Amino acid sequence: MLNFKKATNFNTYITSGHSSVVERLVANEKVEGSTPFARSIKYENMSELINKKCVPCEGGVIPFDISKIHEYQKKVDGWEVVKNDKKIYFLQKIFKFKNFIESQNFNNEVGKIAEQEGHHPDITYGWGYSKIVITTHAIEGLSENDFILAAKIDKITNV
Repeated sequence: MLNFKKATNFNTYITSGHSSVVERLVANEKVEGSTPFARSIKYENMSELINKKCVPCEGGVIPFDISKIHEYQKKVDGWEVVKNDKKIYFLQKIFKFKNFIESQNFNNEVGKIAEQEGHHPDITYGWGYSKIVITTHAIEGLSENDFILAAKIDKITNV
């Protein structure tokens, strides 16, 4: 189960613990998906999401509860679950790059995917990094669309 703590600078809540499989292995934590076979299952799950299309959401849909969030979080790689002071859940991931232009090019590719999917993340970037934050604003929480978009964004860096 995830524990949440309040981040002092951004008035958000972030999950505690290690966000990547490697960090958890180094910390000697048992990691689901840490064997080659289990990791291949994760990528099959990610592939399942990559092959889906975001569905327009105008509200009226119930956001995922924490158990559904955990289920879907296993299907994407390295995305943190964040909860803000309004108790709205987000997906967040920071991507690292060698320079500004690589970061900018990545964000341009994210923008193309966002337009194709009709689902738009919040993007903050600068020299050597890009921070992507995803939620479904219409329902004030996470939905399958968010995880579909996360998987498609990950595909950019895994090509």
